[in-house]
Amino acid sequence: MKKPLRNGTAILAILSLSGCAQIDPPDNLEPVASGDGYQAQYREPEVSRSEAGFLQSQTMNESRCRPAAGGTGGKGAGTAQAALAGERFTRNDLVNVRVGDDETFNGDYVISRDGTLKLPFLSPIRAQGRTAIQIEEDIAAKLIAEDFYSDRPRLSVRAADFASVTVGVSGAVFEPKAVEIGGVPGDEVDSRRQGALGASTEARNLSAALRAAGGVRPDADISAVEVRRGSSLYLLDMRGVFDGQNAVDIMLLTGDQVHVPSRGCFQEDLMRPSPISPPGVTLFLSNLTQPAAGNALAAIGREVREFPYGTRYLQAVVDTNCVGGARATSANRSSVLFSRNPVTQVSVVIERRIEDLLRRADRDDYDPFLLPGDSIACYDSTITNLGEVGRLIGAFNY
Repeated sequence: MKKPLRNGTAILAILSLSGCAQIDPPDNLEPVASGDGYQAQYREPEVSRSEAGFLQSQTMNESRCRPAAGGTGGKGAGTAQAALAGERFTRNDLVNVRVGDDETFNGDYVISRDGTLKLPFLSPIRAQGRTAIQIEEDIAAKLIAEDFYSDRPRLSVRAADFASVTVGVSGAVFEPKAVEIGGVPGDEVDSRRQGALGASTEARNLSAALRAAGGVRPDADISAVEVRRGSSLYLLDMRGVFDGQNAVDIMLLTGDQVHVPSRGCFQEDLMRPSPISPPGVTLFLSNLTQPAAGNALAAIGREVREFPYGTRYLQAVVDTNCVGGARATSANRSSVLFSRNPVTQVSVVIERRIEDLLRRADRDDYDPFLLPGDSIACYDSTITNLGEVGRLIGAFNY
């Protein structure tokens, strides 16, 4: 025989937890509601669906932007590109030297830790940060000065293999740190390339360093990316990356320092894949408890999922199975986005009613872009919650 539920307050507590009672909205330290969070899309406009206004989030984001530095200060972008263009050697690079048929000097040499090239019987030749032509001129001058040759011999300096380099990357990137770029794992070495004369510089380019540091943030000023080499500071305009133009990209050397300044605002134009954007977004997920008992049964299969950079919140909510199903029982779901301001490192929690995102015409005004490290949690509909309450009440009656 069933036992009656003795404590009526237990039912009220369950109903409160089920969603029949109002749940307080998440609190945030950032002024999210007024659109002053990292991106204005975090706010939720307090207007009805029928009174939805024209999209304002992009204008709100842009209003906080400082002017792009462009080519001002230091050396201009054109001057910097010319000064840093071409293949330049750094320590530990493998260099092939040929002086006619002279077996004394011909061979492969590794640039020393002090940045010099050491040939037999000659004083060290400065190689760090220099081109092959510049090194050839120095070798020829030393050979004549040391009376090995009376006239300039036929001479060749070529890269046989570029070593990895370690550079510092700071500023408006997602993971500011020292990065090592240009290395090739042993199991990926191409023997034919290793045996050929010459090497590719692509893996040592500025764009590779920016991606290794997590990619540029949406607030980055890519019109004036700083590269400090020794005592010289160069400014590079990389806006061509997002304009479909041939982007400025230079070869980096060990010891270079890269700094990406910030414009102090969220730029939607930077929220798309590019050679300097994050390689993607790793999103942490928590799916519905009903009808799926876990992420695996809900077709997620793991705790995180990869999304292309530029994915919006609603796209991820669809991908995590928080949308769709039987409308009578599955509508009126909600979801929560956990994010963090990459500038201040202050966290924010954004709650959205999925039906509003689906049906309001101004959805783009509060459908935020996802950032690396974001998390999403889905909550069941009111009908499902009530069904869960009924199941628990039934359990109390036994």
